Amino acid sequence: MKHLVASTLIFLAPASVLAQASTEAARKPATKTTNQAATKATPKKPQSASRIELNSAANQAAAGIRAADVALTPAELAIAERVHTGTMPCELGASVSLEADPRMPGYFTLKGKGYSYRMHPVVTSTGAIRLEDQHDGGAVWLQLSNKSMLMDQKLGKRLADECSSPAQVAVAEALKTNPAPSLLDMSTPANCGKAKC
Repeated sequence: MKHLVASTLIFLAPASVLAQASTEAARKPATKTTNQAATKATPKKPQSASRIELNSAANQAAAGIRAADVALTPAELAIAERVHTGTMPCELGASVSLEADPRMPGYFTLKGKGYSYRMHPVVTSTGAIRLEDQHDGGAVWLQLSNKSMLMDQKLGKRLADECSSPAQVAVAEALKTNPAPSLLDMSTPANCGKAKC
């Protein structure tokens, strides 16, 4: 019986060694395949040409230059000459800064609390000075003789109101002492006929 047990162990030992070796061999390809799958799943770095384009675009945006900036018409350049620049106080303690771009005639940078726009003049039928930023949300700067305002066309609301340069403050003061006639005041007794005006 001892011989039977010993011969069984001798017979089974090579089988267990073979089973263990085949198990290890089975594990190695699985590990290699898993590593290959992990390598394939890892995203590759962007191409160097794309990186250069992104850096160039970032540098241009930082410098305030856009590909859509084009030379303005003579009428738009004439409007740009009448735009009030500098830091202007607005209602409720707010203020805006409007500066001309020295590299692109007719273009302006308007900054305030939480926003910055690159604007250019647009010809209007009313004669009001209008600057627009087509790229960043459709902002519009309207400059009247006595005040200016910044509007968001898409949202339909004012971002800054009652903004005034020193020249606009002077006009506003003059209007307080000598108001412009309203449309109702334009009628004179000669124009009224028999009706009471």
